[in-house]
Amino acid sequence: MKKVLIAFVLLLTATAATLYLSPAALMTGVQWVERQRAGLSVNQVMLDDLAIRYYEGGSAKAETLVLVHGFGTNKDNWLRFAALFTERYHVIALDLPGFGDSDRPAGSYDVGTQAERLASFIKALELDKPHLVGSSMGGHIVALYAARYPDQVRSLALFDNAGVRSPRQSELLALLEQGKPNPLVVKSAADYDRLLDFVFVTPPPLTTGLKAYLAEQSIANEAHYDLVFQQLMQRYIPLEPELPKIKAPTLLLWGERDRVLDVSSIEVMKPLLQRPSVAILENCGHAPMIERPEETARHYQAFLDSL
Repeated sequence: MKKVLIAFVLLLTATAATLYLSPAALMTGVQWVERQRAGLSVNQVMLDDLAIRYYEGGSAKAETLVLVHGFGTNKDNWLRFAALFTERYHVIALDLPGFGDSDRPAGSYDVGTQAERLASFIKALELDKPHLVGSSMGGHIVALYAARYPDQVRSLALFDNAGVRSPRQSELLALLEQGKPNPLVVKSAADYDRLLDFVFVTPPPLTTGLKAYLAEQSIANEAHYDLVFQQLMQRYIPLEPELPKIKAPTLLLWGERDRVLDVSSIEVMKPLLQRPSVAILENCGHAPMIERPEETARHYQAFLDSL
């Protein structure tokens, strides 16, 4: 028994040392803990020749929430938010093609193409009128999907979504018009620190090692993200003519201090939607489901309860 106990302690020590010394292992461990807490498992579906990875949890008999991430991110953005819904709903968070663990096709990444890929994903999983939630670029995609397939959406929630020309120009668009570097594309460790400050009012706490690892991952994706962003700009599809086609009740949720996409976008969107609701989070940035997951979830649950 004593030998077994010693071996167990040594194993724990070795595991702790590995996690401490390896940010990649630490990241894997953090993701595993968050998935277990949220009750999510990792699954994969093939869309023709594309492998799409996604998280899934909750009851398959319940209404489905489909969560769609934004530019330069992946399904992990939804972990803490999703954890607050898996007891009552069937929850799915996917990696869009070109992001996370899904395949990177050589073709297009504009929102029109991604909306049709989302349609194929929903059809492949045989999801019946899901509730759609999209953040930033993901919001642009799910809004376009809801306009193209208005009878196949139970409700729509747009978190700081792209696709609308706001009355007040966002800081991101002002920087791009001035020819300055895109703060959403990371080319150095210093860029990653600036990205966190740009996206969040209060950035999530990260250890030095974990931040360095995430910065390395972002730097490795620099060329790909540059390409995707160029396609998003060059093949831009405005939402203004699409929003009146959306039949589903729609929640517009925004961080009041969003520097990426200005909160004044709501002034454009609300009159164009048939059944809008609005929630604005004070002192919050571009990714409310990460920066303030509990508060964001309360607003979203209140919206769902009102349907």
